[in-house]
Amino acid sequence: MAEIITAVYASADTLSNVRDDLISTGVPQEKIRVDQEKKQVQVMGPNTAEAEIEEILKRHSPTGIHTS
Repeated sequence: MAEIITAVYASADTLSNVRDDLISTGVPQEKIRVDQEKKQVQVMGPNTAEAEIEEILKRHSPTGIHTS
């Protein structure tokens, strides 16, 4: 089953760096959603990849992370 992990950042400039980092580690582009207005990145992935995805998101100092 897939989960959606959402990370919110203080700066919209950080979003493209997060997206590029996720893609470079093998997360498919179609599994990443960037919302410039809300300054957040959402990643849909399997439960087995949750720890790795969270580690990548945390590298960029989010103000919050949650899963759904």
